[in-house]
Amino acid sequence: MARPRKQTYTLEMYLKKIKNRIICNDADVQRKFVWKPEHINELIVTVLTDDYIPPVILGEDENTQLHIVDGGCRSAALMEFRYGNYKITSSIENPVIWYKKKTTDKKGNIVWKEAEFNMKNKTYDKLPEELKEKFDEYQIETVIHEACDSSKISRYIKRYNNHVAMNTDQKAFTYIDKFAGKIHKIVNESFFVECKSLTDNDRNKGVIERIVVESLMCSNHFNNWKTDARESCKYLNHNATEKEFDGFADKLNRLRKIITKDINDIFNKKDSFIFLTLFDQFTELGIDDFRFADFLRKFKEELRESVKNKNGLLFDEIDKGSDKKRSTKDRQVVFDKLEMLKDLMTDFLDIGQNDILPDSMEEFVAENLGMDLETIKKDMDVYNEDLDCLLDNVVKLGSKLRKKQNRPSLLAILVYSYAEDLKIDEWFAEYAKSDVYYADQKVNFLHMKKDFEHYHERCRMSA
Repeated sequence: MARPRKQTYTLEMYLKKIKNRIICNDADVQRKFVWKPEHINELIVTVLTDDYIPPVILGEDENTQLHIVDGGCRSAALMEFRYGNYKITSSIENPVIWYKKKTTDKKGNIVWKEAEFNMKNKTYDKLPEELKEKFDEYQIETVIHEACDSSKISRYIKRYNNHVAMNTDQKAFTYIDKFAGKIHKIVNESFFVECKSLTDNDRNKGVIERIVVESLMCSNHFNNWKTDARESCKYLNHNATEKEFDGFADKLNRLRKIITKDINDIFNKKDSFIFLTLFDQFTELGIDDFRFADFLRKFKEELRESVKNKNGLLFDEIDKGSDKKRSTKDRQVVFDKLEMLKDLMTDFLDIGQNDILPDSMEEFVAENLGMDLETIKKDMDVYNEDLDCLLDNVVKLGSKLRKKQNRPSLLAILVYSYAEDLKIDEWFAEYAKSDVYYADQKVNFLHMKKDFEHYHERCRMSA
């Protein structure tokens, strides 16, 4: 049997052959066109930036008629843009195309200048002439199997399409290239290797990478929580820091030392990020790590099936809600689960959550900031006035942050910003939108402090 021959066409020539049915894209066993706009957008950008497109596989019958074996969707998408008046959608990720624009100087000489063109909502006809030429002259490779009947064509279609497409988690991971190396290293840490609730199939399908991303979002960026895995990856790629990933890896190592086989299965693919975030917050309390394991044991053996939250729901009922099932990644679901676990853990550890009275606010601020009590008392009137002004400017009426029991932690974060000479207004406006608070004021302050520090670290990185 002769080896398949290779043939390269300009894209204009290739598409005209399809238009004139010299190349057919309608084999009986070929799947229907299934691409979404995001796929078409990306393909068009690939052509206009002169990037690589894999060869199209063709089968040639006894009449020299060519049939597309692999590359049917690519071909259909290119046809839609070139001849079908397809409009690039506004959701395109990288809409700006740079190219050389031909102009003339005052003497009539041809001059080539750098120019840019935004592809959003554009059809082929709206392209500048230079980009039309670039599209039409793009070199598309084909591989042609000769002497094919319908049976052979069907066999080739099955062979070339015998692969597993990337799933949602795997696709999402391609959007966090900046930290992909660190995540791969974390995924191979002993903690995840020893998790008996995570199967080999989970590992192969990118589930653990998703758990890492969700944990980083929930622990460090909950104000910007994303339900969609891809959006979370994109957000972390632009806003996360090396320090956050290193800190997460360190906490996994601490967990590995205390999580025993009887509670290992708590860390499953659904709830792992919740309990990893809980441990992150636990570490701020300065309590021996083994007490966290004690709490997980108590939760698994008793509390999970017996204690209900303020809405009358067990932990595993929270994502179902009172009327209809909600997404397990819904922001409110995640918040409610964490809030319930923190309340249960606080009770178990006997920390206490009594309201801090106004006459002891100075002590709270001084103790948590390591400052002199008398100095705090001397300036407390100014701090209170500044906090009232800040709340009036950026926090909506009715917000949970305005409740009096949150006053101590709000004062503490304000004084902290003064002590560190860091601007607080813009961060506070962003933080207030989440309307997140914790009843335990020390935990609330530490959570705000971490978010505040991450905010300024991101500002420094982007400066």
